Amino acid sequence: MTLNTPSTDGSAAHAGFLSPHPPANPSTAGPAQHGWQGRVVRLTRGLIACGPGRAERGQRRAIGRVQRAFDGPRTIVVLNPKGGANKTTATLLIAATMGMYRGGYTLAWDNNESMGNLGVRIMAGGHTNTAMDLLRDLGRFDNGHSIRLGDLDNYVHSQGDAQFDALASDLDPAGVSTIDGPAYRRLFGILSRFYRVLIVDTGNNMRATNWEAAVETADQLVVVSTIREDTGYGAAALLEGLRQKGHADKVAQAVTILTMPATAVDAALSRRLHDHFGQLTRAVCDVPYDPAIVAGGPLNIHALAPHTRLAWLRATATIAEGL
Repeated sequence: MTLNTPSTDGSAAHAGFLSPHPPANPSTAGPAQHGWQGRVVRLTRGLIACGPGRAERGQRRAIGRVQRAFDGPRTIVVLNPKGGANKTTATLLIAATMGMYRGGYTLAWDNNESMGNLGVRIMAGGHTNTAMDLLRDLGRFDNGHSIRLGDLDNYVHSQGDAQFDALASDLDPAGVSTIDGPAYRRLFGILSRFYRVLIVDTGNNMRATNWEAAVETADQLVVVSTIREDTGYGAAALLEGLRQKGHADKVAQAVTILTMPATAVDAALSRRLHDHFGQLTRAVCDVPYDPAIVAGGPLNIHALAPHTRLAWLRATATIAEGL
């Protein structure tokens, strides 16, 4: 065995001490918490420290992928030009999963031109301000003074123990102002200074300049579709349009999420969608039907069934691999 010989001033030993150590493997670190192994640990008060079972190891690996370090802010853009594709649901559940396992500094942002759905799917309180109000007040953030994350509290809505913030689009049905491409870029310039992960919900108009600007800033595209002909067709057309607009590389690295619109789906259609999007995008993830999602009101990730939360964790882990 060869030992490194320290320099006379101790610098080599000092550098070795400060060098990062490999992280513990999240799939094996610590005793089991779930399954029969976890019950044994609890019943014996830890005297018998069973390791995690296969399912729990898989869950811990997924958490480790979500928690991977980034070297700067990352932007995830959620897309489908067809309404009813579950874009807003996906945006909020990806944000909640990122927030809970990464410890906050996560934003779900509704980048609709005018009215979007995110504002009615979140826990809102304290104010009714939206992205339009933040855009109007951006001069406060561009004046060269020191700005803190708390200065955005009058525009975003904290989502409690889900540990993410939400920025709604304009909710005024009589409003005349819209968010265009330059406006999106101004907002993005500020928001990306304060949040580690931004998950951007988009509208249905692929020709809108704010829609195109979101795609340009994306580190990871997420294409969402229910297992239905209409939303599947919208997602397929979207990918072809993106390729024609010069985003072939982003399409190839995109993640497709297929959601079940009911407890039972057309198995043949599901296979067709998997085959099609599996050839076009990096990965295809399935998430199950959950009655807690379909009501259309404020969405609470803790109200979902455990297997639904696990499916969104796995999907979010797959997304994180591309960031």
